[in-house]
Amino acid sequence: MLATPMTLLWASLTSSVTSILLLWPIFERSCPDGLRRYFDKYTSIITGYFNPYIDISFSDVSEVWFKRSDAYLTVETYLSNKAPKSAKRLKAELGKESSKVVLSLDVNQRVVDEFRGVKIWWTSNKDVNRSRFSNSPDETTMSYMLTFHKRYRDLMVDSYLEHVMKEGKEIGVRNRQRKLYTNCPNDKLPWYMNRSLWSSIFFEHPANFERIGLDPETKQDIVDDLLTFSKSKNYYEKIGKPWKRGYLLYGPPGTGKSTMIAAIANLLEYDVYDLELTAVKDNTELRKLMIETTAKSIIVIEDIDCSLDLTGQRKKKTKKSSDDDDENEIPKKGAKEEEKSNKVTLSGLLNVIDGLWSACGGERLIIFTTNFVEKLDPALIRKGRMDKHIELSYCSFEAFKVLAKNYLDLEKHPMFDTIQRLIGETKIIPADVAENLMPKSSKDDADKCLSKLIKALEQAKEEAAKKKDEEKLKEEEAAKKKDAGELKGLNVKEEAQKKENDEVKVKEEDQAAKGKDEDVKVE
Repeated sequence: MLATPMTLLWASLTSSVTSILLLWPIFERSCPDGLRRYFDKYTSIITGYFNPYIDISFSDVSEVWFKRSDAYLTVETYLSNKAPKSAKRLKAELGKESSKVVLSLDVNQRVVDEFRGVKIWWTSNKDVNRSRFSNSPDETTMSYMLTFHKRYRDLMVDSYLEHVMKEGKEIGVRNRQRKLYTNCPNDKLPWYMNRSLWSSIFFEHPANFERIGLDPETKQDIVDDLLTFSKSKNYYEKIGKPWKRGYLLYGPPGTGKSTMIAAIANLLEYDVYDLELTAVKDNTELRKLMIETTAKSIIVIEDIDCSLDLTGQRKKKTKKSSDDDDENEIPKKGAKEEEKSNKVTLSGLLNVIDGLWSACGGERLIIFTTNFVEKLDPALIRKGRMDKHIELSYCSFEAFKVLAKNYLDLEKHPMFDTIQRLIGETKIIPADVAENLMPKSSKDDADKCLSKLIKALEQAKEEAAKKKDEEKLKEEEAAKKKDAGELKGLNVKEEAQKKENDEVKVKEEDQAAKGKDEDVKVE
């Protein structure tokens, strides 16, 4: 059978392709990098004249080497919704819940998308670049390639890319695992190691507003305020303010300030950044920490009155400026210790929460907690910085009923009247109420737990009365000592006056006697 020209053509073409596939690895290994890059460059230019399709690459490389590109991550999230429907090989990761698996496109896989009737192709790529140093591992770069026909360039650039970014971010918010961050000092690391200033773990705190022991009206007011803030992006743009809000939580220890923060984070589905000011080197590092925070987050500074000496700095400056002599007498060692302890200044903190640096991210809450609000500088907690002040005080009867429902599943009980009377007569923090209501064994029923609470309330009432009597006794003793001191001082004053009068009288008598003697001599 004679071979046809088409058969000969296919045989020749197959032989050529086979030869190229065999010789190409040898060419890559033996060809210098510069020559290969030159060859690749002009090959792509030549093929570009005949290729009607356009490619857009989204690489995972960003300006910060330890952080992946935001555009790459957004595309990856967007494709996680498309890949399971058409891709043959997928990559699985844990999502928002530990039991939920999120699928995304694996390496060297293609997925087809459609936008306004136009077909688009996405391909995941992995490139390995040889390191310049023999002892260093090769550099791996991941990317997504978007391919579409050139006649749809305007549609893709103007509309489709915006659609991908918007939908990718929305999917990311729904699927993301929220995190709890804390700042970690990196001053001990070598200069060439530039890593993130934050470390994180998954945030899995179960607190919510339904279980918080708080008056229903106060609770609802806080929830309404938070939800209004989360939906007010356009309003903040309209009034020309950064999309942020400050909350000050204050009250005695054990009143639920940390639990309130966890409930806020769960309500709004925000990340939490627990900022430890004592670990911050200076104001510059504080600004860097703020830059690395993301939107939809809560920045928390707990016990701010204890974190740093930010309350008395203005008073110290005023005192120093009014007394130059005392300032000159301060030893150099003391000045150095004060400079070392005041690493973060009040001015620096105010700048990051309310100054120009406060606008480096959107949709954020800044929360301060303190046990002693009167110790804080008024400039730190004024309206506009701490917009809403929330006092978490001692447990009320309404708050007790919420706790009783949570811990014992009780809405009514004969002992409630006694507890209501005792709570009105004494002060007890919600943490103590919860501790007494929590069953410690299988034998602890509702009656036993309520009896323990009544006993604790009665004991607290007795201790409060005893303390009040002691304070009253101290005041009486202080008053007696004061009266005795005033009486003693009065007696001493009278004796001194009498002595002074006697001395004057003696002097007058001596002068009178001298005058008589002089008269006798004259006669």
